[in-house]
This record gives sequence, C-alpha cells and structure tokens, in this order.
Amino acid sequence: MDIIKRNLFEKIIPALSSKEIILIAGPRQCGKTTLMKLIQARLKKENKKTIFLNLDYEEDKKYFDSQKKLVDKLKLEFGGEKAFVFIDEIQRKENAGLFLKGIYDLDLPYKFIVSGSGSLELKEKIHESLAGRKIFFEMFPLSFDEFVNFRTGYAYEKKLSVFLETEKQAALDFLREYMNFGGYPKCVLSEKESEKKLQIDEIYKSYVEKDISYWLKVDKVYAFRDLIKHLSFHAGKIMNYSETASALNISLPTLKNYVYYAEKTFIISEIRPYFKNPLKELVKAPAIYFGDTGLKNYVSGSYGSAADSPGNGFLFQNLVFNVLRQKTAFTPYRINYWRTKDGAEVDFILDKNSELVPVEVKYSRLKESKTPGSLVSFIKRYAPARAYVVNLSLEQKVKINGTEVFFIPFFKFLSEEI
Repeated sequence: MDIIKRNLFEKIIPALSSKEIILIAGPRQCGKTTLMKLIQARLKKENKKTIFLNLDYEEDKKYFDSQKKLVDKLKLEFGGEKAFVFIDEIQRKENAGLFLKGIYDLDLPYKFIVSGSGSLELKEKIHESLAGRKIFFEMFPLSFDEFVNFRTGYAYEKKLSVFLETEKQAALDFLREYMNFGGYPKCVLSEKESEKKLQIDEIYKSYVEKDISYWLKVDKVYAFRDLIKHLSFHAGKIMNYSETASALNISLPTLKNYVYYAEKTFIISEIRPYFKNPLKELVKAPAIYFGDTGLKNYVSGSYGSAADSPGNGFLFQNLVFNVLRQKTAFTPYRINYWRTKDGAEVDFILDKNSELVPVEVKYSRLKESKTPGSLVSFIKRYAPARAYVVNLSLEQKVKINGTEVFFIPFFKFLSEEI
C-alpha cells in the first residue's frame, strides 16, 4: 500500500504529550483516518497502549450509547494505565461535544485523538463544548509540496525547493497535474484519468448525500449543488450575494445559509476585503476559493483539463490561496483581499497585526519586474515593508517608495517565510 506522508503528522506528534483532546477536522476523504492510523502505528512501536474506534462501524458504535459504556470499555482494555484512544467519525455521535467533555472531565489516564468530517456539529458545537479542553487541527487534501514529494518517491523531501528550481520542466508538469486533478489522496493514488474521475465523483456525491443532505438537513439539495457549481466558475472572484441569489432563484437568506454550510464543511473559503477607508474601498463582498482545485474542476466540468483553459489564472490564484492558508494555519494572521471602488485590486493581503503583506498572483513566465498598477496603489496608500508578485519564473527584487517588492517563482514561494 502506498503511504502518503502528511505535514500535519509532525505537528500532531508533540501534542500527544498534552492532556487536551486532539481534534482533527476536515473534508470527507482527505486522509484523516489514514493519518490517525499512522499516529497509532508510531505509538505502538513505542510500546504505548492504543485502541481505535470508528463510529462508522456497528461493532464500535455500541460503546457510544453512553459515556459509561465507553469508559467501561476503556477500563476493560487498559485499567488505570495510560493509553491513547483514537475515535474516528465522531460527527456520527449526537451531541458529541458534550459527550467528550463529560469523559474528559473525569480526569481518566487516557489521551483522546478524535477526528471527523466537516459537519457543523463538529466545526461549531464540539468546538464550543470543548473550550479549553482540546487542541484543534484542520486537515485538507494534499498540498502541492505533499503531492510532489509523493510523486517523486520522497527522493527530494529535504530539498524540495532545490529540486523544483533545478528541474523546471518537471516542476511545471507537476503544477499542471496538481491544478487539474487536485490533492484528494484517492485521486492522487489513481493512475488513470478515468479512475481519478470515478474517485472524485464518489467523493463529491458522498459529500452532498451525507454531509449536506443528512447532517445539515439542507432541504433543497439540488439548489445547493447549483450553488457549488456556480461558485466553481467564480473561484477567485468577488461574489455579489444579491446577483448570485437571483441567478440561482433562491432567497438571499437561503444563499447565505448555503455558503455558510459550504465553508463549514471545508469545501470553500470566503475571504473578506481589507480596508481602512470604507468611503474609498469596497467593504462587504467576499471572494470565494475552493479547498481543492480538483473538486472545483470536477464541479465545473473541467476535471483534467482546467489548467489549459482560459480561466487558468484564477485556478492558479486558488492554488496560491491554499498555500497561504497552509502558511498561516497555526498563526493569528488573516488573509484578505483589497479592492477600491475605482477597481484597483490586490489578490491577497496578509494582515499580520502591525504588518501588512500584499501578494499579487500572475500565472505567467514574467520577463521583467513591472509592478502591477493596483499593487503600486496599495503600496502608496499603506507603505508595507514588503510585497510579493508570485509568478512562474521571474526572481527579482525592486523597491517602490521604500517597499521591497519580491518577484518570486511559485516554486520558491512554497518555502518562503512570510
């Protein structure tokens, strides 16, 4: 069996020594169960006691009828010894947050590692119930660096940026493949395009039928599907709620609810505009990005060919957003965009408390360091210390009004500390 290494693994390992519940949340089929199995295998090698329970299995579900039944099971297996308890698909348990809180507060010698797909119960209620009692990790499909490391057999794991810089054509080929098919593990592991399509079809149908239709009780599943399809054609663009509701023939409150559902189930992310002067800058409309480019392409009908389509610039922009999300995952930093009422726009603004870092994205092999006019406008207005223009080839630094503007190839941007 091919094992895909995940960056989250090394971030979770140190948290195993803490008392708090480890909560891993993410979209269906992104690799949570495999990650937990790998963590369990590591603990077993260290001769630690473990148990793995999955609420998708009838045999395991009986232990979750009550807190007492689960505690009795754990005491039967481990007595009063320290042990690690893995619970998968926790969203299947009604009032899961209160259930786990009650057990945690018993102060038992067991460390809980819990995962679940992106339901509102998991994302919202468990979060609230376990305040101060959990360490929360979000997991997504494979990032670009995880994808390339796997595809190269981990031969360049410690020097990936050097490999991508040296093997430029291979890097572009990997980029095109990743932009087309995304990072869901089952799709990455499938060799034929026909197999990849079958996998992404099953992932999307399972998401709609289970997370949306069942867990979120969306009454008009077809309307939700229409929304996701609509958003797939507008990824990276600013969404007008009123126009979108009218186009889909649904009410504005329903649209906002469905967008909320889509975000809380990890399918999309909304980013909001950055502004200090609401009289001159656009202030309300969000921009939408997908958590996985392959799923976005599948929904829009361009799975396997999107990187060669006219909209590939926005697809690349979506990919850069996911890189930024990964870079800011364990920080208080926010990702915004900037747009003025006269149309000047910068793709991303990293709001790092007292520091702003604008990032503009160009899906082209730039030959000269010509700073985009909108970025110049932002620099003149806010005077950031640095700015980035992410592109496919050019690496150069220029200075504008005291701001250092870094033209940086995407492959180098992956390892850039921002």
